[in-house]
Amino acid sequence: MGKLRSLPNRLGSLPSRLSTFQTGDKGRQDAAPWRAWYNTTAWRRLRMDILVRDRFTCQWPGCGRIETDTSQLVADHREPHRGNERMFWDRSNLQTLCKPCHDGPKAKAETRYGA
Repeated sequence: MGKLRSLPNRLGSLPSRLSTFQTGDKGRQDAAPWRAWYNTTAWRRLRMDILVRDRFTCQWPGCGRIETDTSQLVADHREPHRGNERMFWDRSNLQTLCKPCHDGPKAKAETRYGA
């Protein structure tokens, strides 16, 4: 039986049919410039104000988890702001959620209702 030889790589010579959309944080930033608001000192202060206001307690119905590790808490927009600056900074539109509630039932509800 003959020796098996590898096939030449022909994919590298083909032109890309994919868009030039970047992946990761840079790609998301380009697609939604308002994401930069989350990296401001004003947002960090507002986030902490919301966590303190809600006593570091998840506001999702039926949860009520009290979390001392603030990295496990999210200052969540009740109504998605979709780049609306007024809604983004509106304190009454913010609530504290634990990461499991924010990434689970809240994300599912937003997907289901097209929020």
